[in-house]
Amino acid sequence: MLYKLNLEHILFLDIETVPQQQHFCDLDESSQQLWDLKTQYQRRDEFTPGEFYERAGIWAEFGKIVCISVGYFRMQGATRNFRTTSFYGDEAKILKGFKQLLTDYFSGAKHLLCAHNGKEFDFPYIARRMVINGIKLPYKLDLFGKKPWEVPHLDTMELWKFGDYKHYTSLKLLAHILGIPSPKEDMDGSMVKDVYYKEKNIDRIIDYCELDVVTTAQVFLRMRNDELLTDDQIKKV
Repeated sequence: MLYKLNLEHILFLDIETVPQQQHFCDLDESSQQLWDLKTQYQRRDEFTPGEFYERAGIWAEFGKIVCISVGYFRMQGATRNFRTTSFYGDEAKILKGFKQLLTDYFSGAKHLLCAHNGKEFDFPYIARRMVINGIKLPYKLDLFGKKPWEVPHLDTMELWKFGDYKHYTSLKLLAHILGIPSPKEDMDGSMVKDVYYKEKNIDRIIDYCELDVVTTAQVFLRMRNDELLTDDQIKKV
């Protein structure tokens, strides 16, 4: 039961990703050919490989992580706080920093990772990019040999499915129907590539990523029938 979980044992997270290169033509010939083959089914005859490259960030083989934001609860007596922080910069630096956080503070059997659509996107994407960057997987992301009930991952989208495998609900929609106040966002996921490559505004991406972490935590609280976080309980560190 969700209400039995200790909130301080859960690390909430979100990632932002972009294509490896700004333009399709910046890829080497082999990568262009492999992208062509990888996306044939999705593109059909509607897009050329170059036109479809705008979406490359969603594939770990052709994208990269530009921000990992995390949030965690801390209880001080009867006071509940939610702290957020982010890793950004060079991708290897991002991944190593995130791994160090897991190793130092969230590596115990009691600890869990939580993201919206995390089992389909965030968790495997981070693991794949770690392998690509030559970084040994931390225990919380190394799922080899684990039984389904041993996987230390929570997924707010999966929780909302209630066993319905075909159902997809965005974080924004879920927050809306659960009555969670919508934060003021000046961008959405489709804009991350241009904000990163054209505007070169990583701070804007960090703010957006951290807002999604807070919203994920709020959704989790609502699914436990807990009180939502107030603005003064959310602290950036």
